[in-house]
Amino acid sequence: MFLNELKSQFEAHRNEINAKQMEAYMKHLFPFFGIKSPVRKTILKNTINTHKEELVSDVEVLTKALYKEPEREYHYCAMEIYARFKKRRYVKIDEPFIWELITSHSHWDTVDFIAKHIFGQFLLECPQLKHDTIKKYTNSQNMWLNRTAILFQLGHKAQTDFELLKTLCIQHKSSNEFFIRKAIGWALREYAKIDMRAVETFVNCTDLKPLSEREALKHLT
Repeated sequence: MFLNELKSQFEAHRNEINAKQMEAYMKHLFPFFGIKSPVRKTILKNTINTHKEELVSDVEVLTKALYKEPEREYHYCAMEIYARFKKRRYVKIDEPFIWELITSHSHWDTVDFIAKHIFGQFLLECPQLKHDTIKKYTNSQNMWLNRTAILFQLGHKAQTDFELLKTLCIQHKSSNEFFIRKAIGWALREYAKIDMRAVETFVNCTDLKPLSEREALKHLT
C-alpha cells in the first residue's frame, strides 16, 4: 500500500538534527521528520511509481489520510499527489475538499502551493465557478482563504484576469496581515511580467501598504 510504504521510508530517513532546524524555521508550528525536500521528493516519486494505480483511483482518500498525520512532510506529499493526480480531472464537487486543504494545518508553505497548483488549476478547469468561489474566499474571515484568492492566478500568465486581481488587491489593501500584504505584492509582481505598465499604473493610483507596493515594483525599479 502507498501509505504504508511512504511511512516506512519516512521513518527510515528520520533525522533529528534536521528536524529541529526545520521546526525552528517554521516557528515550531509542526513536527518534522527532518527529511529535506530533495530526499522527500525522491522518496515520494519512487513510492508513486510503485503504487500509481492506487493513487489514480484513491487520491482523495490518500490525501485525507496524509493530512491527518502530524509531521509536515506528510502534508507536503498530500498536496503534491493531489495536484498531480487531480489535474485535468477536477469537477465542481472538489471545491469543498480544496477549501479543507487550505484551512487545515494552514501556513504559507502549504497554502501557496495549493493556491497555485490546486485551486488555480481547479478554476481553470471549472471557470464557471470562478466568480462565486472567489467571492466566497475573498470575503471569508480566514486569512489563508483571502491569500489563496489573491494568489490563485500565479502562473496563469496571459490568462490572468487582471481586473479581478485589481479588485482583490483593492479589497485587501488596508490589511495589516503580513501574508496578505505580501500576497498583493507578489501577485502584482508576477503580472508585471506580462504587462509592466499596467501594474505600474495600478500601483501609482492605489494606496497600497508599503510592503505591497515594494514587492509589486521590486523588479521594475
